Amino acid sequence: MVEKAPMTPEGYQALKVELKRCKTEDRPRIIHDIETALDHGDLSENAEYDAAKEAQQQLDQKMKEIEDKLSRAQVIRPEDVKGDHVVFGARVVLTRLDNDAQVSYQIVGEDEASRAQKKISVLSPLARAMIGKSIGDLFVVQTPGGEQEYAVEEIHFG
Repeated sequence: MVEKAPMTPEGYQALKVELKRCKTEDRPRIIHDIETALDHGDLSENAEYDAAKEAQQQLDQKMKEIEDKLSRAQVIRPEDVKGDHVVFGARVVLTRLDNDAQVSYQIVGEDEASRAQKKISVLSPLARAMIGKSIGDLFVVQTPGGEQEYAVEEIHFG
């Protein structure tokens, strides 16, 4: 069974834009670099050719990965999600119990995570620990700095 890749509509669109850029900008540039390197003659000692071919292989791999994610995409609109439990797409306000600091995160797809935008991957330890929790629930998450305990304060959708 193919594992779905949950993402928001914005994340799906961003992947489509990135794939288009790879195909219409990056790939033609790399092909041009290969052709230019070929014009320099002897391929056995042509570092430019080797670098361009390596870049082409890396780009091809990246495009395959993006196409795979798009084919497995499960687009979830946060505004369509309702309920009283933390789920994908929710924006959750938490209190960290060791210092009473409040933090807010939205749970998004793996490629959408952004510390600056306070978006965390659904695959992150924090997101996995809070999925299914309700307002008032406490949970513990293992971090590189040790265990941290949180309380769910608010859950918002959309």
